[in-house]
Amino acid sequence: MLISVVNRSKTLADTDLQAAVRAINRQLEEDFYPHWQFGARLRLDSAGRVPTPQRDRKINLPTLPGRRGDAVIYIVDKPTMAATEGYHDDNNADVPFGFVFLSACGDGADDWTVALSHEAIELVGDPLSNLLVQGPHPKDRRHLVFHQFELCDAVSGEYYEIEGVKVQNFVLPGWFERKAVEGARNDFLGRVEPGESLAPFTVAPGGYLMFWDDRAPPGKKWTPYYDTRDGMAARRVAAKLKLKLSRLRRRSKR
Repeated sequence: MLISVVNRSKTLADTDLQAAVRAINRQLEEDFYPHWQFGARLRLDSAGRVPTPQRDRKINLPTLPGRRGDAVIYIVDKPTMAATEGYHDDNNADVPFGFVFLSACGDGADDWTVALSHEAIELVGDPLSNLLVQGPHPKDRRHLVFHQFELCDAVSGEYYEIEGVKVQNFVLPGWFERKAVEGARNDFLGRVEPGESLAPFTVAPGGYLMFWDDRAPPGKKWTPYYDTRDGMAARRVAAKLKLKLSRLRRRSKR
């Protein structure tokens, strides 16, 4: 899978973006692929015609300008929605795309390079935003629900560095097991306790879950789960619910 990265920012230099792309390609090849056995490559592509405020307030989703690979991520200065660093979805031709909004990014886990790493990993894991995994309800593990196949959300408050570039932590296949396997690493960093890892279908600080619960009332089938005292997670959940993109958009009326 080849993901085009298109720089439509007026503040971010291509040289800085190239450094981030290079680090994320190392992450995908050296960290992600050995655990998941699938992957992708990012490539900085031309932005095409010069954007203008009048003509390019919104990307033309049917054509996705600048895409030369199998998917595309746009780097944009200002968000088209509030309180979100980025998101990914698919357009009406089933072509995956994503956005990273620079002005909504901050420091640490909110750095724009972490947002780019996050969106790249989740585009690789579920390009068309339609995969679900059956697993336990976080508050009642006897009740099975359908979790989004998101590889970064549960650890979205954690990052590490490659060549000085901050990149997103991600979960490993063991995180999707019904029961914890003793000694297994369930996220790449495995920071919980020495010799332990993040338990399956749970969240780290800053992380959250979204799952489909058939027992929930109509209109509330999509259920978020996070630590309500966690401001970072609360902000990200609120942004995701407001967007109603991808799985939420398709199923929110059920």
